Amino acid sequence: MKKKNLVIVIACAVLMSVAIVPAALAERGVTDTEIRIGQYGPQSGPAALWGSVARGTGCYFDMINAEGGIHGRKIKYFLRDDGYMAPRTKAICKELVESKEVFAMASGVGTSPGMAVKRYLHKKKVPWIGPATGSTHWAFPPTKYLYAVYPLYIDEATILVNYAVKEMGKKRIAFFYQNDDYGKEGLAGAEYALKKLGMKLVASVSAEVLDSDLSSHCMKLKQANPDCVINWLLPKQGAIILGTAAKIGFKPQWMTTSTLSDIPIMYKISKGLYKDVIFVTFGELPDSQSTLMKKYKKAQEKFAPKDRWGIFFYAGILFTEPMVEGLRRCGRDLTVDNYVKAMDSIKDFQGIGPKISYGPDQKQGTRSMFLAKVLEGGKIQRLSGWVTSDVDLNEVIKGLGR
Repeated sequence: MKKKNLVIVIACAVLMSVAIVPAALAERGVTDTEIRIGQYGPQSGPAALWGSVARGTGCYFDMINAEGGIHGRKIKYFLRDDGYMAPRTKAICKELVESKEVFAMASGVGTSPGMAVKRYLHKKKVPWIGPATGSTHWAFPPTKYLYAVYPLYIDEATILVNYAVKEMGKKRIAFFYQNDDYGKEGLAGAEYALKKLGMKLVASVSAEVLDSDLSSHCMKLKQANPDCVINWLLPKQGAIILGTAAKIGFKPQWMTTSTLSDIPIMYKISKGLYKDVIFVTFGELPDSQSTLMKKYKKAQEKFAPKDRWGIFFYAGILFTEPMVEGLRRCGRDLTVDNYVKAMDSIKDFQGIGPKISYGPDQKQGTRSMFLAKVLEGGKIQRLSGWVTSDVDLNEVIKGLGR
């Protein structure tokens, strides 16, 4: 009789474990008390200045957790340094998904690193929100689990060219770019805009990621005699080219993509040569007095006091604001399928960037940005309101051979 009772007790225990464990771990990366989210980012290497994006995201999650989390769950955040090297990015994402079992991936700097893991994350059904790059690869064509926040490089370049020609009267534009998808998409946008204006680039010069001596590149640009040069580079190279140009008396109007728009740091590392640079950007200016910006600034002072407040840092917040909005819309029933439905329901959401909308066939959240100019001492003058691009992306993407 005792033996029979023991068997019954063991059987009940087994049944209870079968019933309880799957309920707690029904969805990868989600338990009753936490949501696991991962991010890769260059904390070292040639793109280390962009590494603060991932730390900004961490600060944002710390703030949310301190407020009680999302529907009773706290975010458990995993940040890994990929050094802006795609092979390392692949290994990191495999670890985060298969070992740490993250529910979703947040942001992640770089077009090449992102392309190295895009198919893998899709295959594993990992929601990926806000890659920190304006590549068309994320949303054209749209895929189920990937949501882009960053405005497109093609659109940025087009807006810069139109401003240079139509507002500043520039007639000879050159383009200096990183020799990968990041730079080539900016180049394609500039060429598209100039073609619409009946013009062509007077020069297009490329640089490799590890190039640090840009003397020959600068001479090629100068020989073309441009009155405007648009830069599409790493932050360090963006400063080096200005210093190199100054040494040889080359003084065109410099313009740049949003990836070089952290003005305090760019002004510092260029030793003041960033004065008069015109750029596009996708987020509030650092000294904005908006309610959200003031809230996030206080969070940075509390949770990340060693980090510098700037666009690279709070971009890590901006890129993940829609991610958090989607989590909130799911309520307690957080599954991948429900999360996708929640993200697809977002319309005209606005945090500290432009308005963002998604849908089953619309995964590019925004195509809006604004122009600004660097003043003495690294101060910033806003030159425009939000500008929304109307570029025919099908035409430009076809020209890229995709």
